[in-house]
Amino acid sequence: MEVDATYYKIPTRSMTESWNLKTPEGFLFSAKFPRSIVHAGEKAAPDVDKIMEKEHTYYDRDKFLESMSLLGNKLGYLLIQFPYFNKKLFGSRKPFMEKLDRFLGDLPNDFRYAVEIRNRNWLKPEFAGICRQHNAAVTLVDHAWMPHGDEMESYFDPITTDFTYIRLLGNRKEIEQITKKWDKIVIDRDDRLKRWADFIAGLIDREIFGVVYANNHYAGNGPMTLERLRELYMGQN
Repeated sequence: MEVDATYYKIPTRSMTESWNLKTPEGFLFSAKFPRSIVHAGEKAAPDVDKIMEKEHTYYDRDKFLESMSLLGNKLGYLLIQFPYFNKKLFGSRKPFMEKLDRFLGDLPNDFRYAVEIRNRNWLKPEFAGICRQHNAAVTLVDHAWMPHGDEMESYFDPITTDFTYIRLLGNRKEIEQITKKWDKIVIDRDDRLKRWADFIAGLIDREIFGVVYANNHYAGNGPMTLERLRELYMGQN
């Protein structure tokens, strides 16, 4: 299960303790870093002067990590998901990468981290190198304007640690023109899912494991999407 703290308050100790008690052994949680860290803006626009800066974000970071630690062996990975940054916010990728390098270097090493960026043209070897240096995963996102995992392989090796983090997100605007009920598959994504099945098979050959999460907005129903991905993977192995 992926817990979204991006747009909500940091989960409290009582919340995480409750999640732990209500879920069976073997259940795995991943959680997004809080909005105050990855966005930091009061309104829609991110505040780039505050993002990942120690004096503005480390207090929330520590509260978040403390709360997540209560999940014990049910805690999987922590996702650092950034929004899209336009050129008015970051004129180039360099200042962002410098912030990211410093932020990852300051993180406690007793958690596992994945980093997601939404700027397609920032997906460069430099980004992968920073993640690799800090033992963090490059998050692979199937999103309307982001490259598929197999496309990223033509830019650089997107596997930067011993696990991978895949998110099947889709196109919210496209699917909400079809439905806002998330009880069935309404868009056939088999072509893309077959590519993911091939990609995952290659990762397993490399003994790289991890998690795959599917949003309802990807095809209409997240659990059904994952079941279809499993069928496609099992069908070729």
